[in-house]
Parts: sequence; C-alpha cells; structure tokens
Amino acid sequence: MDRLVLATAADSTVRLIAAVTSETVSEAVRRHGTSPTASAAMGRMLTGAALMGASLKDFDRLTAKIECTGPIGGIIAEANEKGHVRGYVKNPDVELPAKTNGKFDVSGIIGEGTFYIIRESGFDIGLHREPYVGSVPIVSGEIAEDFAYYLAKSEQIPSAVLLGVLLQNSEPFVTAAGGVMVQMMPGVNEHIVTMIEDTIAHVPHLTSVIKEGATPEELIRLALGDIKFEILEEREVQFRCNCSMERALSMIAALGSQEVRSMLDEDNGAVMTCGFCSEIYQLSGDDLREILAVES
Repeated sequence: MDRLVLATAADSTVRLIAAVTSETVSEAVRRHGTSPTASAAMGRMLTGAALMGASLKDFDRLTAKIECTGPIGGIIAEANEKGHVRGYVKNPDVELPAKTNGKFDVSGIIGEGTFYIIRESGFDIGLHREPYVGSVPIVSGEIAEDFAYYLAKSEQIPSAVLLGVLLQNSEPFVTAAGGVMVQMMPGVNEHIVTMIEDTIAHVPHLTSVIKEGATPEELIRLALGDIKFEILEEREVQFRCNCSMERALSMIAALGSQEVRSMLDEDNGAVMTCGFCSEIYQLSGDDLREILAVES
C-alpha cells in the first residue's frame, strides 16, 4: 500500500510532505489506459494533489486542475483527507516523442494555460460552502514547478516540489512514482533555506530510489540532508473514486423525466461511465421505470 508522511524540521519552520504513490498511479493508468507521456503527467498531478491534501481536515477536498492549450487538453486530480485520490486527463491517448535527454515531454503535451487549486469543505455531506479557488499561469508545464509556483504566488509559501513517475513497456507499466514537498514557513532561518536548496539541487532522481524501495521517510531524508526532522503523521494513499450506482441513478434522475423516458423507449436502459475512474454503470429498464415512478 502506498504511504504519505507529514513531517516538520528546524523548530517547525520547515514543513515536509513525502509520498510513494506507485500503486496509486499504476491503478489510474490501468483504469484510463493513458499513453506513456499522459501517464507521466497524470501521475505527477495525482501525487502533487496527494501531497497538498496532506493537511486537509475531515470532509475537505482539494482539486488540482490544469486547463491548457496543449494536446492533452487538461488534467484534473482530486484528493481528500483520507488519502484517497482520483483523476483523469482529457485526451488519454496523446503522445509526443521523448526529449533529447530521454525524458517524457510533459511540458509539450501541456503547453500554455492556467494551473488551479480548488479547496472545498463539507461538500460530500451536503454543506455546499463557497469553494476557495486559486490560480496561476502555467510556468513550465512540468507540473512540479507549477505546484511550487502556485504555493509561492497564491498561498505565499516558498516551496520546493519534486514529482516523478517511472514507466516500463509492459504491465505493470508504472514501476515507481512519488514526490516530496518542502515548505518554508514564517521565521525560517536563511541558513537552513540555503542548506535545503543545496541538498535538493543534488538529490538523485526520486523514481530511481523509489524503485529500489525507498520509503517516504527516506525521501524526506534525501531532501533535508543532515537536518533532523520529526514525523507528525502518516497515512495510506490509494486511487479511490466515490462514484457508485446510487450516484449514477441520481445523475440520470436529475436529467428529468422526459429524458429518462426517452432512454427507456429508445434503449430500454442507460450506460454511464465515470470520468474519474472509468467505472461503467449499466442501468436497466427497470431502473429507469423506478426513477419515473418516484418522479410521478
């Protein structure tokens, strides 16, 4: 099972979140059948959302969203306080040749656009409070830098963000995925900042050490070097959607009796596919008749 760790260092002036998300990203890739470069982009977004969601409270939800001009069309990743993440890309089949250094051209499939973070509280229990929406222009399209830029500009938290996804040509396609987020809080010593910046500049590729079995705690150690840290909390992370047959029935009912009757007359049923997880829900003619009976 994937894990996330929340830690602090330097008298609580440095906050750290690290996660290994290999199984989570692998499940997302399996469900959506994404191309290699789209898989890398989606995996980075899912991991980044999980890291930012580490501080969520009960019934909170965080959505990271990219709206862009590139051929991927856009990416959405959602996380809650339980460590559940889900997400998708608009064009899962898009692919570009690798860069000259052999890395996925994630910035190429994203292009220009806007990076959003949406924070909601109580939505799943019916408390429809106004969500907080923050946005910044996409600065690199490599996603980790875009998370860091958002935190610095929109939430005034200087941060370093490292995200990685390693793929292979056969199943399971995802061999390693994870990330580290280092946030400098008010009052942090400039010498500590310099030390961390130097350490992060020389850190090995996250996916290579995750592939070798590195834990979230070891990822934090890589980011901090000799600086001591304290673990505050840990949790499991997994790809998990909150869709259900009940929700599918509710969404069909919301279309109105005329539309439901049309589905019944023409197809004697309906099919719904969840965009977040690709789960397919088959509604029978009896299901539609029951919806009409409730509405009549």
